Amino acid sequence: MTKSRGKQVDGSSGSRPRVAIAHDYITQRGGAERVVLALHRAFPEASVFTTLYAPETTFPEFSELDIIASPLNHVGVLRRDHRKALPLLAPASSRIHIDADVVIASTTGWAHGFEATGKKIAYCHSPARYLYLQDQYLGDSSPLSPASLGVKALTPYLRRWDQRAAGTVDTYVSNSTVVRDRVREIYGRESQLIFPPHSVDVSGPRSPLPELEEFVGLGGHVLLVSRLLPYKNVDKAIRAVGNLPLERLVIVGDGPEREALRASLPDNVRMVSGISDASLRWLYARSRALLAPSHEDFGLTVVEAAAWGKPSIALRSGGYLDTVDEGTTGRFFPRPEATDIAAAIAASRFDVWDIQKIKAHARLFSEESFARRLRHLVDDAVAGPGGSR
Repeated sequence: MTKSRGKQVDGSSGSRPRVAIAHDYITQRGGAERVVLALHRAFPEASVFTTLYAPETTFPEFSELDIIASPLNHVGVLRRDHRKALPLLAPASSRIHIDADVVIASTTGWAHGFEATGKKIAYCHSPARYLYLQDQYLGDSSPLSPASLGVKALTPYLRRWDQRAAGTVDTYVSNSTVVRDRVREIYGRESQLIFPPHSVDVSGPRSPLPELEEFVGLGGHVLLVSRLLPYKNVDKAIRAVGNLPLERLVIVGDGPEREALRASLPDNVRMVSGISDASLRWLYARSRALLAPSHEDFGLTVVEAAAWGKPSIALRSGGYLDTVDEGTTGRFFPRPEATDIAAAIAASRFDVWDIQKIKAHARLFSEESFARRLRHLVDDAVAGPGGSR
């Protein structure tokens, strides 16, 4: 194992249990990574265990944490693209050993398999998409593409590993009702529902992006914040806005689809990657609405937009059913198709919103409530005879 800093797991303040945090890989800027940062604020003495850590491509706040990465982290190509590590992640995860009273594993497929000496709480963003939602995960990839063939070949082995890993979890927590149903169906486990928190600071500094200042102007653009993966439907959003000459779309995100999407951008769409939180605040503050076209297990960006008083135009599916209050904080469209997205964006130009009601909705997803409920779960795990397993 390699360590990014020297601090050890130490939760010994008073009689508090020793808590460690686990996460699949810390190589991206997304909602799951923001949840790990929120977990660390709830348990500031905890070390964070992971398979891969790439400080240059994730949130800078991670550089202040004690991060312990697996030996895979020595391989630069895997840090740059964790998907290339797929055949290696199961054995690497099984060899991560965490000595703590309670491990909170933030997971979409790997961290719930880390070995723990104490109780294990799995905060599940979703069971592994590459195993159980392969059509979404692979998108429009050809059945004979290397990605499709590789995933299909590994599926029997990885499903066996995943089911064994799920059996080591003492308490499951799901981040949305759709994930709770998925955990019940796939693992046969009941789980508590705790929504992820937003940590938006609307009073923080705002930094304009020089390359977007003329395009953004005084505002009024539609904003899309997403990883650039097939199931995120960013390509459909681009086609939709390309057919709406009166609209402007700004896409914030990175991922394996970036170059292909960039090549398809019409004149009224811009894309940026790796921007600071200050620049993201600038884009949120000047936006008209957030566009959310993807199949999300929770959908944190619509809550972040609500904190700014901005409505969302969202796919009627998945976690958005928990996070968008139709008619109060946003509107839905029925299918992730360019025609449906375009119709919803065009119709939204005539919407009138109560900004204070939108902001009040965002406060339901507070970090204080998230931290309080997780601390209770940790205490119960230590005190109880066997958790909820």
